[in-house]
Amino acid sequence: MAGNGISAAASGNGKAKVVIVMGATATGKSKLAVALALRFDGEVVNSDKIQVHDGLAVVTNKATAREQAGVPHHLIGGVHPDADYAAADFRRDATRAVESILSRGRLPIIAGGSNSYLEALLDGEPGFRRRYECCFLWVDADTSVLERYVGDRVDCMVEQGLVGEVREFFRTDAGYSRGIRRAIGVPEMDTYFRMEAAGALDGDDELRAGLLEAAVEQIKENTCRLVCSQLRKIHRLRCLPGWSIRRLDVTRVLSLKVGKAKDEEAERTLWESDVVGPAARVVETFLHSLGGMVAEVSRDGKEQSTVAKHAAVVAGIVEAAERCGLQLLETGPSRGIHPRKAASAV
Repeated sequence: MAGNGISAAASGNGKAKVVIVMGATATGKSKLAVALALRFDGEVVNSDKIQVHDGLAVVTNKATAREQAGVPHHLIGGVHPDADYAAADFRRDATRAVESILSRGRLPIIAGGSNSYLEALLDGEPGFRRRYECCFLWVDADTSVLERYVGDRVDCMVEQGLVGEVREFFRTDAGYSRGIRRAIGVPEMDTYFRMEAAGALDGDDELRAGLLEAAVEQIKENTCRLVCSQLRKIHRLRCLPGWSIRRLDVTRVLSLKVGKAKDEEAERTLWESDVVGPAARVVETFLHSLGGMVAEVSRDGKEQSTVAKHAAVVAGIVEAAERCGLQLLETGPSRGIHPRKAASAV
């Protein structure tokens, strides 16, 4: 049922309303999207360019039926594993999904980590923004905590069957530049499976274990690089007109997850207070507002001034630059500052 009887289909300026959940990998975007869908009678549109492909549910971390909690999901699977899926394909399919959801009087919630595809949807052509008013939510965390959680999550994926799942997709003549084989977790296993196919690992448990350990470490490193790439794109978008992005801090939740003492009840409490609660308040205000615009708010619920908002954006860019090995490029007073790769990292 829609929260507080809010209709998702109408706004004062005639535009339908769409919620967009952004964030780096492993921050809980899909979980938040489901929570909001349950509160506001919504449906989720996936914006992860790898998850649109069939297969590799563990490697690509697709939401399970239990995690989807009965909420309809769109663009999860359906594309052949070997097929290319370009930004133009996503723009077409996501637009159709949003129109379908709105036709049922429900709230479209777009969620995923492929920010370049989101940019193509919103800014690739003027039609989407002319028809829809967007509310942007960004699930973020302290980078050091997120990187620790990424490592733990990769270990969990191995326990859940990552090796066997990728083995089914391994082919000696297949590349890793298209389709689902681009997914982190697939190319990193290449050496392991080639040696296994050649019989070089038969009877050599030490070599097998060493190769697997090296592959898993590479998966973790590449996932952390992906996090940095996603953060760079989000900070760049946040500096552009039309991308008023509300940051939600999931750091305390992830800190509990990577801590030695597990406390699921405390995790649930913090998830609600730090992420779901603030997000729900922003969405409710967005759905009630005539023009679809929502003021930036801090964790204590107070509206931020323009100066405070700009300072927060700049601080986020600096933090991302320091963590991800970037230097800052001054682009002029009218355009702000943007991160770019440091020369040593090119």
